[in-house]
Amino acid sequence: MTQGNGHGNGFQVIGQGIPRVDSDERVTGKAVFAADLSLRGTLHAKMVRSPHAHAKIKKIDTSRALALPGVVAVVTGDDLPELEHGSASVGGETTMEARYLRQYLLAEGTALFQGHPIAAVAATTPQIAEEAVGLVDVEYEPLPVVGDILEGMEPSAHVIHPELRTRSLAGLSDSPTNVSLYVNSEKGDVEKGFEEADVVVEREFHVQMAHQGYIEPQGCTVEMDNQGHLTIYNTTQGAFRLKSQTATLLNLPQSKVKVVPQEIGGGFGGKGYTVPELPTALLAMKTRRPVKMILNRTEVFQATGPAPDSYSTMKVGAKKNGEITAIQSKFILNAGCVPGAGLALNNILVGGFSTYKTPNLKYDAYEIVTNKPRTQAYRAPGMPNCGFTIESVLDEVAEKLGMDAIDFRIANVANDGDPMTDGRPLPSSGFKEILQQVKAHPAWTDPLPAGRGRGVAMGMRREGAGVSSAHMTVNGDGTFNLVIGSVDLTGVRTSLSQIAAEVLGVGVEDISASVGDTDSVGFTDGSWGSRTTYVTGTAVFRAAHDALQQLKDRAAARFQVESSAVGYADRTFYVEDNPEQRVALAELCRTNVGQGVGSILGSGVAGGLAPVTSTGVQIAEVEVDKETGKTYVVRYTVFQDPGQVVNPVEVEGQMQGSVAQGVGWALWEGYDFQNGLLRNPTFLDYRIPTFLDLPNIEAVFVGAPAKEGDLGIRGVGEVGIIPPLPAIASAIYGATGVRMNHAPMTPQRVLAALEEASVPA
Repeated sequence: MTQGNGHGNGFQVIGQGIPRVDSDERVTGKAVFAADLSLRGTLHAKMVRSPHAHAKIKKIDTSRALALPGVVAVVTGDDLPELEHGSASVGGETTMEARYLRQYLLAEGTALFQGHPIAAVAATTPQIAEEAVGLVDVEYEPLPVVGDILEGMEPSAHVIHPELRTRSLAGLSDSPTNVSLYVNSEKGDVEKGFEEADVVVEREFHVQMAHQGYIEPQGCTVEMDNQGHLTIYNTTQGAFRLKSQTATLLNLPQSKVKVVPQEIGGGFGGKGYTVPELPTALLAMKTRRPVKMILNRTEVFQATGPAPDSYSTMKVGAKKNGEITAIQSKFILNAGCVPGAGLALNNILVGGFSTYKTPNLKYDAYEIVTNKPRTQAYRAPGMPNCGFTIESVLDEVAEKLGMDAIDFRIANVANDGDPMTDGRPLPSSGFKEILQQVKAHPAWTDPLPAGRGRGVAMGMRREGAGVSSAHMTVNGDGTFNLVIGSVDLTGVRTSLSQIAAEVLGVGVEDISASVGDTDSVGFTDGSWGSRTTYVTGTAVFRAAHDALQQLKDRAAARFQVESSAVGYADRTFYVEDNPEQRVALAELCRTNVGQGVGSILGSGVAGGLAPVTSTGVQIAEVEVDKETGKTYVVRYTVFQDPGQVVNPVEVEGQMQGSVAQGVGWALWEGYDFQNGLLRNPTFLDYRIPTFLDLPNIEAVFVGAPAKEGDLGIRGVGEVGIIPPLPAIASAIYGATGVRMNHAPMTPQRVLAALEEASVPA
């Protein structure tokens, strides 16, 4: 790791690579995950799932299952209450209509994909519940399967949802369709821009559906008390969003739903929606006992929400001096069985096409409904698909112009303050300075060994949305309790404790941080969108300052001066004009907390913050076995601008983890469907990279603290997954002379491309 950002800013705790505060409980097994929780009298639930990709449900007979000893209840779509607000928007990082989310979670008349939940069984043991699943008799009438996005958008395609109309700026379409959303944007005169170009390159790209690959399956325990209050213990990235989703889908007041997030074993955007919680809640409401459901790996792959597959085209024109004159692009993304992939289309438009100065731009994007699992966010939703397309074509344009790939990007990247595609100014980014640092690095300048290819790619993401809350309680011994509303997905309790400790002038060991449930802390958006350290960190920063100010007020009363006259340093409060008047933090707390004076509770809320950018550039080196088509990644360097680094160890881990997932998507990962049925729904058949597949990933911090925000923090968790697909594709081209346009770039595809290139025209 090469450190850069955040040093020399006068911080004592921020910027230190301290171990995670929850390390001990995780390595000793004391951390409680959803599967670990077992309440007294808990029933165990299993799902009946559709074996068909698309079928009408003609009849469900639960009598044999209910007759099995140990079975307590069975629920189906008929047990769902009438949905009062079906068109209400629900979700978190991505949103969708409530009626479609409920159809996805528990079938109501039609099975929309293989693995679609049809019924749920609660029994006294998991084994009995599993046996009972096989005793639920379901009569299906198979329907035509829409499995391909290009076929699905054809006017002659079978329409999955007869009521669905295309939503666009023009309103709703007149006739039923599988095209649920159309997004377009135009700037300048594209045709004129291409006429002015000296070089024009046009290509098409395919990216397969891929799963986030988190290790912990979805799971929950739900109980309802005698007053009708529903409590959900689960694995989730957004407790408050799940609370509102559940309340909406079950027509309950939000005051009667509490979500208690457990430790989470990975999410990467894939745990933003309720999945097993709805049928489990129905069973808990029916039995008035705690009900627990833990999905198995096949259920996770079939029915929790992978990243969308896509088809895209890109046409780029440029002058001899390297100036881009026009870009025309089309993106078609798979929403899965219900609409709701609009975020990805917007991310592509704003993130992908705001990175480079483009005087003439035309963008058309479509969301298509198919008989596949509903797609979900996965680290920078839509942006890996976008990066593969844009960066690959830019590389080819640079080559045709005879320009260095990085110089071409330097000539075209946007400047801070330039209008983005949504009209808002580009936040502080320093694109050119970062690219110049990358160009001078040995990863780019070292001589390339024979037989290797080297590729470079860039990515940018704008972040900072949502609301976060934090509470800071002062204890009588001068220690502090921090409660946050953000689920600790990536070790944020450590970095947030560092922020609090910095403000309060104490050590991290004096801060005890915990994640609150939805009844014990203020509303907080989910741990997604690379927002947690920036937005929740700002809430913690404000809560700590609030607590410190209250302590100063107590000290001022003791000194009989105004609060503005009190200073604080080295855990001591003092009168600035008379430093002999002083009191230690511990003494002040001892005499002011629990002594009749009153508690001290600092609070902080952050929302509506200025957006920040995160920027990443990556350089890949590969070797390709031309006899088998297998690609070996032999060197990888990731450059990223994390802004003010709070904990370099955690930032480095996020950078390397993003790259590992991106490399997997580039070379191996992809759903394999045949007639709508998933052929690789386990880690035995769905190939993800192991440490044997990856070289040492060198992480280099570049850039500077952001100008936005109280601390100059940027998000770091998502941008790293954008460059791997195009960087590796470019490196494969360097090693073989063939350009890849289909991810994953498996040995079979590379070998086929090599064989095609060797065939005489």
